[in-house]
Amino acid sequence: MDIRAILLGLVFAIMWSSAFTSARIIVADMSPLFALSCRYLISGLLGVGIALALGQSMRLTPAQWRATIIFGILQNAVYLGLNFVAMQTVEASLAAIIASTMPLLVGFAAWVVLGEKLKPLGVIGLIAGVIGVSIIMGARLGGGVDMMGVALCVVGVIALTAATLLVRGATSGGNFLMIVGLQMLVGCVALALATLAFETPRINPSWPLFFAFTYTCLIPGLAATIIWFWLVNRIGATRAATFHFLNPFFGVAIASLLLSETLGSRDILGVTIITIGILAVQISRQKNA
Repeated sequence: MDIRAILLGLVFAIMWSSAFTSARIIVADMSPLFALSCRYLISGLLGVGIALALGQSMRLTPAQWRATIIFGILQNAVYLGLNFVAMQTVEASLAAIIASTMPLLVGFAAWVVLGEKLKPLGVIGLIAGVIGVSIIMGARLGGGVDMMGVALCVVGVIALTAATLLVRGATSGGNFLMIVGLQMLVGCVALALATLAFETPRINPSWPLFFAFTYTCLIPGLAATIIWFWLVNRIGATRAATFHFLNPFFGVAIASLLLSETLGSRDILGVTIITIGILAVQISRQKNA
């Protein structure tokens, strides 16, 4: 892994982790599905526009179209849609921690479902991840966490895991930025339909909403997605997912700094154990890659 990939991986981890805090701010003043569909409309059009300006084509290979549709629905609509809804009642730090278990779930699914070999270090990492999540959830349950919101976050991270496994290698072959923009527009359409079916759109204009929405569209929405696909194409999905081991730390740190969310000693202990577990699983899978 070269220095450029490492630096961009760190930038991606910070961007990805910050999205939970900005989402928490957005849903305070805007209905979640409506907000997310608007976000993807803006980010998607920007992505497609930039791609066209760079001479990229909408003529994708069948594998690229499949990846675009799968990623657009599973990540953008299901994963983020459920997280935005959940963040009305779930703290950004907890949502970030749950989402950060994605590399553990990918490692487990690749081991059990796809038959990928997992060394003892990887098994230890999976066990550590379960222990870390149990510690955090035990602490949060005592504080009256909304279990429906937690359930939505869990279903969301399962959808993200499926998307990660299904699109491995499918974005190669050119038109990289075009794929990013189109999968956002796929998510926009799916979320717009969900908004019409399940939600009464609302918006309360405010400066926090303006800044959080703008930031979310440009940074986690567009820039982080571009960096992620670049990493997957450059170093592979397994190595790219290694950077997710930083997300538990960055996620709770940003939420604590900007939203003043309280973190107890059990939260910190759980985050530390999850971080170690994710790193162990990814190191183990790299040896097998």
